Amino acid sequence: MTINERIAAIRAKMKEQNLTAYLMPSSDPHQSEYVADYWKSREWVSGFTGSAGLVVILQKESALWTDSRYTLQGATQLEGSEMNLKVTGVAHAPEYIDWLKSELKHGDTIGLDGKLFSVGQVRNLAKSFYENGIDLKTDIDLVETVWTDRPTLPTEPIFAHAAKFAGLNRVEKLAKIRERMQASKVNNYLISTLDDIAWTFNLRGSDVASNPVFYAYAIIEKDVAHLFVKKTKIDADLFQKLKTDGVELHDYDSIEIFLKNLTDNILIDNASTSNQVYNSIEKGLIVKGKNIVQPLKAIKNKTEIRHIKNAMRKDGLALTKLFMWLEQTLETRSIPEVEVAEKLKGFRSEQEHYYGESFDAIVGYNGNGAIVHYRAEAATCANIEKNGILLLDSGGQYHDGTTDITRTIALGKPTAEQKRNYTSVLKGHIALDMAKFPHGTTGPQLDTLARMFLWQDCLNYGHGTGHGVGFFLNVHEPPQGFATNPTTSRGRTAIVPGMFTSNEPGFYKANEYGIRIENLVICREGEKNDFGQFYYLENLTLFPIDTTLIDKSRMNTKEIQWLNAYHQEVFEKLSPFLNEEETAWMKKKCEMI
Repeated sequence: MTINERIAAIRAKMKEQNLTAYLMPSSDPHQSEYVADYWKSREWVSGFTGSAGLVVILQKESALWTDSRYTLQGATQLEGSEMNLKVTGVAHAPEYIDWLKSELKHGDTIGLDGKLFSVGQVRNLAKSFYENGIDLKTDIDLVETVWTDRPTLPTEPIFAHAAKFAGLNRVEKLAKIRERMQASKVNNYLISTLDDIAWTFNLRGSDVASNPVFYAYAIIEKDVAHLFVKKTKIDADLFQKLKTDGVELHDYDSIEIFLKNLTDNILIDNASTSNQVYNSIEKGLIVKGKNIVQPLKAIKNKTEIRHIKNAMRKDGLALTKLFMWLEQTLETRSIPEVEVAEKLKGFRSEQEHYYGESFDAIVGYNGNGAIVHYRAEAATCANIEKNGILLLDSGGQYHDGTTDITRTIALGKPTAEQKRNYTSVLKGHIALDMAKFPHGTTGPQLDTLARMFLWQDCLNYGHGTGHGVGFFLNVHEPPQGFATNPTTSRGRTAIVPGMFTSNEPGFYKANEYGIRIENLVICREGEKNDFGQFYYLENLTLFPIDTTLIDKSRMNTKEIQWLNAYHQEVFEKLSPFLNEEETAWMKKKCEMI
C-alpha cells in the first residue's frame, strides 16, 4: 500500500465510526520515545521515520506534525503523498490542537487509541475541545484491522544487568522507591515507563532497537513487587532470582485486570500512564503524583560513574580506529555513508562488554549533515569524498555504560564561513563545559551559554543543547537537559550532581553542511560559600575535536587553554591503549593550537 492508500483505508474506518478526525501519535502504551516495530503505526501511515511526530487525518486532509529537527527529513519522506508537513515552533508543543479547532465544527468527533496517549494528554485534549463542542472518543483503534502486514510483538528474552555495573541491586532500589512511597503515603505505585522498570529490577531486554528495554508494567507494594511481562521471556534461573528478591511475575496483558481488582490506594504519574490503563483503576484509589524512579535513575552513583568513564575510553578507542580507517580509505576511494556506520559498529563490537549501538549512527556528508536526525540508507546515501565536511553522531551501548558523541571534521579545505560557524559552535560548547552555576539552576539558563556566540551572528539551531543519558539504558533519558523551553520537564528540572547529560550545540545550513560538537558531561559539586552551593560540569568523553575547522582569531585565551587541556587529557587517557601507528595519529590530532 502507498501512503495515500493507507490514509484512505483509515478514512474508511473513520466513516464506520462516525469520526471527523483521527490522531496517530509516535508512542506505544508506555509513552516511549523509541518503540518496537509493532507500535510504529504513525510511521506506517505516513512514511515518516523520525522519532517525534503526530499524524492528524481528516476526511479531506491529512497532516504530520513534528518539530524543526525533522524539517528536511519530513519534507523528503512525505514528498509525493497527500500528507502535509506541519513544523511546530516549539518542540513537543501540541500546536495541532489549535489547527484542529480551526478545521472542525461543533458536533464533530475526534477519535484516538487511548493506549497510546497518556492521561495528561487526553485531559488536555478533552479540555481544549470541550469549549468548541467537539467530542473526543478515546477507545478507537483503527489500525488493528487495516495494517495487515503488521510486525509481531517482540519475544526476545530478558536478561539481568549485574549489580557490579549498576552499583545497587534490585532489593536496594526497591527500598529507595518504597521510602518515597511512604513519604507520599501510598501503598501501591504503578510504573509504566520501560526504562524505569528496567532500572528498578536491574533487567534489560531487546524489544526496542538501540534501547535495551522490554515491554512490561510494574506495581510496587510495601512488601512485594509485581512485574507484568510476557513470562516466556524470563528463564527459570532469572525467575527464581526475582522470586527470592520479592518479585512476583504476571502476564503482561493482565495489568488492567489486576488494577480493576485493586482495593488500596495507588500512585500514578499522569504523564506516563496510558489513558486506557488509568481507566481500569477505581478513581477513588488514585493518588496523582510524579514519577518516583526517574529522579533516582537520573543521579548516577559512584559505581556507575566509574564504569561510564571506562565506557568512554572504549568508545574513544573505537572512534580512533574508525577515523584512521576513514582517512586512509579516502586516499584511494569514496566511501558510502552507510559503510562508515557499519565500520564503526564493527570497531565498537571489539570492545569489552559491548552490547550494540545506542542509536542508528548519523553519518551526514555535506548537505546530509544539515539534516539533524539523518539516517543514511544504502540505496540513497551519499558517497564521502576527500573534500567537504562530515558530521558523525553515534553512540554505543555497553553493559558498563551508554555513550553518545558527535564530531564534525573537514575532509578538505574549509571555507571562511564554515570555520567561523564551526568556531562559534565550539565556543558555545566550551562555554557550557566551563560553566559554574548555583544550586537550582535549570537547563534553559545554561542552554543560553551554548548559543550566545551563534546569536551574535544572528544564527541559531533548532534542537536542545543537551539531553540526559541513561546507564546501559535509553540514550535520551529525562528529566534533565539543556533546552530552550522552560515549560517542559527538561526546562523545569534543576541540574544537580550525578546528572549525566550531553553538551551538543550545532549549526546547520540546509543542503550544504552541518556542524555539531558533542561530549557527555556529569554534574559535580563545586564550591560552597556565602552565595550558596555551586556546581560544575565534568567532561567524560574522550576523543579529539577537529582543529582544522577552527578560526583561532575568534578564540580567546581561556578557550584555547580549555581545548589544549582537553586534548592533553584525551591523549593521556587513550594513548596507553593504542599501538604505535595509532599513538602517532592521536598525537597529531591532539597537538596544541
